[in-house]
Amino acid sequence: MKNTFLTLAALAVFSFSSCKSPSTVKLDEAGIIPIPSSITSNSGVFELESEASIQLVGTDDDLKRVGNYLADKLRPATGYELPVSNESGNLILELVSGEASEKYSLEITSDEVKITSTSAAGLYYGVQTLIKALPVEIENTSIIEMDWPIANGKIEDEPEFVYRGAMLDVARHFISVEDVKHYIDQMGSLKFNYLHLHLSDDQGWRIEIKSWPKLTEIGGKTEVGGTEGGSFSQEDYKEIVQYASDRFITVVPEIDMPGHTNAALASYAELNPGVNLPDGDFSTMTEGKIDFNILDKNPEPAEIYTGIEVGFSTFATNKEITYTFVEDVIRELVAITPGPYIHIGGDESHVTEKDDYIYFVERVQEIVTKYGKKSMGWDEIATAKLAPGTVAQFWAKEENAKLAKEQGNQILMSPAKCAYLDMQYDSTTRLGLHWAAYIELDDSYNWDPATYADGINKADILGVEAPLWTETIDSRADIEYMAFPRLAALAEVAWSSTERRNWEDFQKRIAIQGKRWDINGIGFYRSPKVNW
Repeated sequence: MKNTFLTLAALAVFSFSSCKSPSTVKLDEAGIIPIPSSITSNSGVFELESEASIQLVGTDDDLKRVGNYLADKLRPATGYELPVSNESGNLILELVSGEASEKYSLEITSDEVKITSTSAAGLYYGVQTLIKALPVEIENTSIIEMDWPIANGKIEDEPEFVYRGAMLDVARHFISVEDVKHYIDQMGSLKFNYLHLHLSDDQGWRIEIKSWPKLTEIGGKTEVGGTEGGSFSQEDYKEIVQYASDRFITVVPEIDMPGHTNAALASYAELNPGVNLPDGDFSTMTEGKIDFNILDKNPEPAEIYTGIEVGFSTFATNKEITYTFVEDVIRELVAITPGPYIHIGGDESHVTEKDDYIYFVERVQEIVTKYGKKSMGWDEIATAKLAPGTVAQFWAKEENAKLAKEQGNQILMSPAKCAYLDMQYDSTTRLGLHWAAYIELDDSYNWDPATYADGINKADILGVEAPLWTETIDSRADIEYMAFPRLAALAEVAWSSTERRNWEDFQKRIAIQGKRWDINGIGFYRSPKVNW
């Protein structure tokens, strides 16, 4: 009898020790990024248990998708069935009446968890917050034997800016569909809602244009360094667009022009003004401009370019064939792009005569408008007349941003000195460049879009975007190392009010987020600014 008692006691100890019971942290200490508008912590916890289920209240088709997303995120680590239905459940997603917005409310009591919003997107953002309120072990993809408590409390939340974007340059180095999807997953978890794809540059053309097939056959075959490139078929692109849309992210395709166009000029000679400047040879330039006296009437195609210098290429802005080409490209892109914007580039077109540049930008905007979209472009486009609704993306010159404002147009904030994810963290960083600045984690975090540029106020700003250029980046591992943790910092800049943001508090929360990234196998940069 004594031995039996000892055996039972040992089994009880084993059972207890093999089932982790994490101490419940208060809701306002859970490490939620981006920080919500308000968090109220209450006593008690909600225990997520095996009989839990998800109830959908409302009839929107997207509501079911959000419910299934939540279930798919919780099932692997818990092993719970988590059925999704309109009948009953203690995890409630409720669409309420009112003007659709991204605002949501999350209330946690001992009996239930309830997320309410006037839109499925708002519910999706509430789900992202709920996931971050759970223990970090919820990120596992296999069953973890432990309790799943969520501290009681209430969160009210809404974004500071309507446009919260990240840009991925797939032109300098080609990025596969699967790696783009992986980036979209991380963006969704941080409440970004726009993915800007930089689809063309001097080094590569990455999107199939059926009416101009040599763009990918020739212009897409290589990349920086001379390694094999690649391109997206239109079906690939549509797959990316749908994958992003399922996570309430809108794709903005960019065709950079009239500069940054060498890949197109190598594909079709007729687009070339006649000057070929391979490998950064600027010998045919006079004071930074093309000497148009040497232009050929029958130009040769440009040489394929695999370096990283900029500013040497330009479309022939005085040829009608150029605008036929541009219209064909935009027409085909619009047909597979449901979002409102087409990005027309416009940066660093150093060898395009100023008057020709202005004429080109104004005419291309007309083409975009003709197909029912709004133009977006780098801040240089504001030196031309902007069409109503055109957005100038501020990356370099405040005076250009002011020109956009003076024309009554909005500005997308992407200042290179704090928002560019390809900048080195410091002089020892193994990847990236530093022509704009060294950007540590606190540099990404400690700036205010509404006060960054003199004369540019919050009312002038559409939102914030974090560009990742890929001159030195050619793999998922490289992307992760350069984007994280800075993308999380910029997510908070875009979502959370200045009053809510605090660097010391963010240092604590990003350390918790780092544990989630570790579980997910994301090789992020462990900034010395944080106690990981």
